Amino acid sequence: MANILNTDKQIAIISALAEGSSIRSIERITGVHRDTIMRLGVSVGKGCAGLLDAKMRNLPCRQLQFDEIWGFIGKKERHCTPDDSLELGDVWTFCAIDSETKIVPSFKVGKRDLATANAFVSDVASRMRNRVQISSDALRAYVDAIEMNFGADVDFAQIIKTYVTDDSHIPERRFSAPEIVITEKKSVSGFPDLRLASTSHVERLNGTTRLHMRRLTRLTYAFSKKQENFNAAVALHFAYYNFVKRHITLRATPAMAAGIERDFWLEILWRQQCDSHPRTTGDNSTLTWDGLYPCGECRRERDVSRQDSLGRHCRSL
Repeated sequence: MANILNTDKQIAIISALAEGSSIRSIERITGVHRDTIMRLGVSVGKGCAGLLDAKMRNLPCRQLQFDEIWGFIGKKERHCTPDDSLELGDVWTFCAIDSETKIVPSFKVGKRDLATANAFVSDVASRMRNRVQISSDALRAYVDAIEMNFGADVDFAQIIKTYVTDDSHIPERRFSAPEIVITEKKSVSGFPDLRLASTSHVERLNGTTRLHMRRLTRLTYAFSKKQENFNAAVALHFAYYNFVKRHITLRATPAMAAGIERDFWLEILWRQQCDSHPRTTGDNSTLTWDGLYPCGECRRERDVSRQDSLGRHCRSL
């Protein structure tokens, strides 16, 4: 018989990963080997990617903001050699946020180039219900990608910021953000409302992402050795952000604000082709499924007759 962690232990591990704990710290807290934690994280992350792909459809977003957040896989770009794998080095996570509902409809991991930007913008365009206004930084790849995927059905503005570097070599300034001296808003296509053009929300999202993803925390020893692991961690984080984490301003999750979900999801646990957690219905027949276990109360229910009823969510925190 396979040695499988019980559901409560798995939930504890995934909760710790979603809150930004490192794999080795989770190993010390739970007593579960780090390789097991990694395999579980990758499995759940892949499931979260599928969940996000299925849920983020026909969205009513109106004000989108684009940005990219830097990380690295294996080693930083300056340490890479010609013999290294192409997936090693700097990696960028392109993400979009709706400034009204704070939902993240799409993200894409890759290099900071036109190919990744085009794949990211194409995915965003396929998930929108109506015409949107997009605000981004000055990355040139966005201009071409948005034109190719949205055509004329978009209002696009770029926020161009000019920074000044600090050459004083003061230790306190070494890790501080550079000072912005000029901010310019430029209309690129359509008729964007420049009063609403901003990247403030997506930049705040970057801070939340770095807080909850140990791989992206500044000045840390934690990093991914494989892109598969990095992709899974990003998917887990954004599923947690959209469906589980209560947004203070909205007093709800972004998914609730966007009308995708009606209730809070207290826990996310994805079991791919899981036959180890059967659920018994009221007529004593057994269901095995690979869905989500939102909360303990839902797992204790035995009077359901359909598989999708098992995914009912709790209404209270």
